[in-house]
Amino acid sequence: MLGEQIGETKGKRLVRRVLSTDPPTVEVSFEDSGQMCGVPTTGMGTYTSVIRPDGSIYGQGQGINMTPDGEGIAWTGTGIGKFGPEGAVSYRGMLFFRTTSQKLARLNNACGAFEYEVDPAGNTVSKMWEWK
Repeated sequence: MLGEQIGETKGKRLVRRVLSTDPPTVEVSFEDSGQMCGVPTTGMGTYTSVIRPDGSIYGQGQGINMTPDGEGIAWTGTGIGKFGPEGAVSYRGMLFFRTTSQKLARLNNACGAFEYEVDPAGNTVSKMWEWK
């Protein structure tokens, strides 16, 4: 069951790099800022996307988010995506969190369902909900 929204960030895709053409595999890095559990954060991440024969995208990634006072939370995740108009991309999936931060402790070892959108200009929006 999905619980409350635990985070939202906005950011920018920074780098795309082709790793393979068979199957088509791309590595993407991004930076973002927003909040997790009401705590302001800035973050960065990298994910690898494999374009499947049916045109869908399978992605795996990892990243970190930092609070203004230097506490951090790490995440790994996986998702399924699809292409939109003019190169936009939309993903849905799960994130798994690890932290020693007291402010973000409720997310330690939690699962978060996410929506991740990238517009044609490379702007990103991510929303996360706790999966209970």
